[in-house]
Amino acid sequence: MKSLITLPTAARNVALLVARVIVGAVLIAHGIQKFSEWTLAGIGAAFAEMGVPAPQLSATIAAFVELVGGILLLAGAFSAIAGFVVALEMLGAAVIVHLSGGVFVASNGWELVGVIAAAALAVGVAGAGRYSVDALILDRTSGVAVGDRELATVGR
Repeated sequence: MKSLITLPTAARNVALLVARVIVGAVLIAHGIQKFSEWTLAGIGAAFAEMGVPAPQLSATIAAFVELVGGILLLAGAFSAIAGFVVALEMLGAAVIVHLSGGVFVASNGWELVGVIAAAALAVGVAGAGRYSVDALILDRTSGVAVGDRELATVGR
């Protein structure tokens, strides 16, 4: 990938770590909230009022994707899959519920789900970076030291 300014590999790895931790923590919090505070039945009822198709199933899928996807992104494990699945869920939330509210979250707009989708997709495409489970797995299976690889190959 070409860029006018290229950060050192260590800085890119730290930036990916920070992005993964923040997005992962937000997703985990929302997943836990759906399971414990609001309950799946409560989320299903709210989804039904919003016109979400198959509201109880959708509530269960949303809670699971947010909790498990958040854990995977935070850890940097299976980042390509986790990033794509989280982005897909957020796209569904935007289209079904949030686009009609405009941009701002205060009006039930799409800004939060949009930012989460973009960040998850970016991590999924860029890779999880050096400080991740993905990198640990690749190190053990490739026999090549992480320091000898470019950042782009870490997220393969």
